[in-house]
Amino acid sequence: MVDETPETPETEAPEVAAEADAPAAVEAEAPAPAAEPVPQLTPKERKAAARARRGQRRPSTPEERDALRKEKAKARSRRRLQEREKAKAARTEVPAPTAPTKEHGPGRPKVRQGIVVSDKADKTITVRVDNAKRHRKYQKIVRSSTTLHAHDENNDAGAGDTVRVVECRPLSRTKRWRLVEILERAK
Repeated sequence: MVDETPETPETEAPEVAAEADAPAAVEAEAPAPAAEPVPQLTPKERKAAARARRGQRRPSTPEERDALRKEKAKARSRRRLQEREKAKAARTEVPAPTAPTKEHGPGRPKVRQGIVVSDKADKTITVRVDNAKRHRKYQKIVRSSTTLHAHDENNDAGAGDTVRVVECRPLSRTKRWRLVEILERAK
């Protein structure tokens, strides 16, 4: 058994209203008769038309202009203050990326580890120091190498050895480094 509710005038009214709105909606969707085409203006003409719509400025006294300038200056000052506060809040929220620590302070010599490229000169070795750093902007690992001439007092190091050198006073025109230890012998 299915209960059917009898149709009352209240339930019939929305259906009739919906049917009455349908033709009006169809009429609204129909394209309106084409108005006369809007002429394309050049940028110069558009600016001139905008100026004409605004009309002329009314004449003002120097005092009124000065008051207007002061109001604008106060508004700029408020805006700059808000920007400073916003920047200060942003600085306190996000900690700056930590810069790498300094390798050496004053009075502490630099230390490098590299591979001996040449040991032909007497008491001198040429050391290749390989360097791999992350590029600041592109975050790619950039590899480079530098060669150092180091003083080898006992002619211990041979080509291919991994050595540690330390910065020292100028020993010759090109030598500014001294051999500290041989970390690994060449095979």
